[in-house]
Amino acid sequence: MMNRLRPRIGILGAGQLALMLAQAGAALDVEVICAGQPGDCAEQVAEVMSVDLDDAEEVAGFAAQVDLVTIESENIHADVLQGLNLYPNVRAIGIAQDRLLEKRFFHECGIGTAPFAYVDRVEDFKRAIEVTGLPAILKTRRMGYDGKGQVRLRDLADAAAAWDEVGGVPCILEGMVRFDAEVSLIAARGRTGSIVFYPLIKNQHSEGILRTSTAPFVDAKLQQLAEKYLVVLLEKLDYVGVLAVEFFVVGDNLLANEMAPRVHNSGHWTIEGSETSQFENHLRAIAGMELGSTDSRPMVMLNCIGSMPAEYETAAFPQVFRHGYGKEPRPGRKVGHLTLPAAESMAVAEWQKRLQG
Repeated sequence: MMNRLRPRIGILGAGQLALMLAQAGAALDVEVICAGQPGDCAEQVAEVMSVDLDDAEEVAGFAAQVDLVTIESENIHADVLQGLNLYPNVRAIGIAQDRLLEKRFFHECGIGTAPFAYVDRVEDFKRAIEVTGLPAILKTRRMGYDGKGQVRLRDLADAAAAWDEVGGVPCILEGMVRFDAEVSLIAARGRTGSIVFYPLIKNQHSEGILRTSTAPFVDAKLQQLAEKYLVVLLEKLDYVGVLAVEFFVVGDNLLANEMAPRVHNSGHWTIEGSETSQFENHLRAIAGMELGSTDSRPMVMLNCIGSMPAEYETAAFPQVFRHGYGKEPRPGRKVGHLTLPAAESMAVAEWQKRLQG
């Protein structure tokens, strides 16, 4: 129960998602405090307390200083989160952080996925391949993101090397899907059960990292189907907050790839493109406020991988919005993003080319 007029929300993590949540919190007159380490991104706009997110006692101590807690990453072990006033709840986070549990939950909810099988040891590969076929992707059950913890398997003879590459930890083997597009849907569910949806988003990945998101992906039937699926997920989980689900488009069907129990990279365009951003709606949902309108205009978001373009470069394009995260440049690292109206097709193409180069 909140004990002050201005709610104090604690975020477990202090990276770029926490940074953007804190920025949204300022506009809502919500106090945001982050659990992380000195120098983390969110320190630019919010208090960051030094907390070991693997230590249940330290996390509980942090949670005792705020009204409620949320996350910016699903990779905090569910055991550490027990007993907290946490949104979304531990069950939702626990399912999302384990690919095997996640896939099984999708099926429980009547949502199709790529064929998959568990792999707990090298001897499981033959059985798993009988389920998934080849080629397939070996994925660690936990902790994989942006293409990490994943190895493509083309032949049973590659199994031992793939197993060594992922470190011999529990995995799933997932069959390859011939898809027409990759899309995501972002929704927010409030404490009263009210739900709002953003438009479907078309995503383009390279080397396992999201590069470009374009909204809206216009297909009324798929929008309706995706919303139907998310309602089932949200209600079965008694979910509060923003949930993002990535899908493969296969003809007139959607296959779920994965879900994120938090604000999502593919929704960063909502800061400029929607009446209420995903970040604001997440805070509204968990604080018990009324959810904001998701009316949106066509936008494109481009991730800046490795380094941000110089300010003088983007200054020549006044329709471009810059979002730097304050990170040191490093190959393969998300250091910021650009958003711009989708109608500016020439500028979009120009920045896609520059950022890929």
